[in-house]
This record gives sequence, structure tokens and C-alpha cells, in this order.
Amino acid sequence: MESRLLPRGMGFFHPVCLVSTCFGIGMLPGAPGTWASLATLPLAWFLLQGWGPLCLAAVGGGVFVVGLWASTIFVRRTRDHDPQSVVVDEVAAQMLVLTAAPLDWAYFLAGFVLFRIADIAKPWPASWADQRLRSGLGVMLDDLFAAPYAWGLLYGFVLLLRSP
Repeated sequence: MESRLLPRGMGFFHPVCLVSTCFGIGMLPGAPGTWASLATLPLAWFLLQGWGPLCLAAVGGGVFVVGLWASTIFVRRTRDHDPQSVVVDEVAAQMLVLTAAPLDWAYFLAGFVLFRIADIAKPWPASWADQRLRSGLGVMLDDLFAAPYAWGLLYGFVLLLRSP
């Protein structure tokens, strides 16, 4: 368990900390991953409404790449393989899940709940990445590997509920 929210010698405004904690969301009490996933919803809505699911997927991929860089440094500096305050992984994966959602808050809420369940349950290969990869890559990949489970269920709900 981590004893500090930020790496020693890095202040809140250090780029690694800003990215890893998603501008401090990861430092919120309780369940920072849930807060980060929730905070992703309005941004995902905006991107989906303005530019569609491919844009949302591209931004999610970009967040993943930048998050990989930041979380690798964060993990190395804290010596904690999965710091609770690192939540950029939830943001990237939540964006990818929501590419299956139509612009309807009910589907966004379903995507949020399904992703949180998948992220907490960590079905294989998410559990493998979480247990075996002790680095920023493991931090990022466990959520990325959980996302297709939530995406598939969400997409299935969309097909069932929107069919004539």
C-alpha cells in the first residue's frame, strides 16, 4: 500500500503528477478510480458529440500513450506497482468503452458502471497484467484489458435496446 500520494521530490504541478493523477482527481478520497471514470463522462460526451467515436478512440489512445509515460515514472519513483492516486488509466479506458455509447446519458451511465465492474473484477487478461507487470505498463494495461469486457456488454445493450 502506498504511503504517499505523490512521488518524493515531485510536486503536484510536476507534469508527471498532473498527468498521472489527472490534475488531482487521483488524490480525491474514497475511490479515486471511480472519480476519474466519472470525470471522464462529460469530456467523452463533448468529444463524441462534436467529432464521433473515432475521435473519442483517438483521444483515449493518446491519453493511454501519455499516461504510460507518466505512470512509468510515477511507479518507478514511488516504488509502488499500482499507486491508487494514478488514475490516468481509468480515463483512457473509460473513453474507449464509451465509443460504443450513443449520445444518451443512460448509455453513458451504463458504460460507466460496466467499466467500473470490469476494472474492479479484473477478468483475464486484466488480472494477469495487474499481477505480473509491476510497472507503468501494468498500471495502464490492466484497465485497457478490462475495457473490452465493458465495451462488449455496452454494445450488446445498445443493439438490444435500439433494435426495431
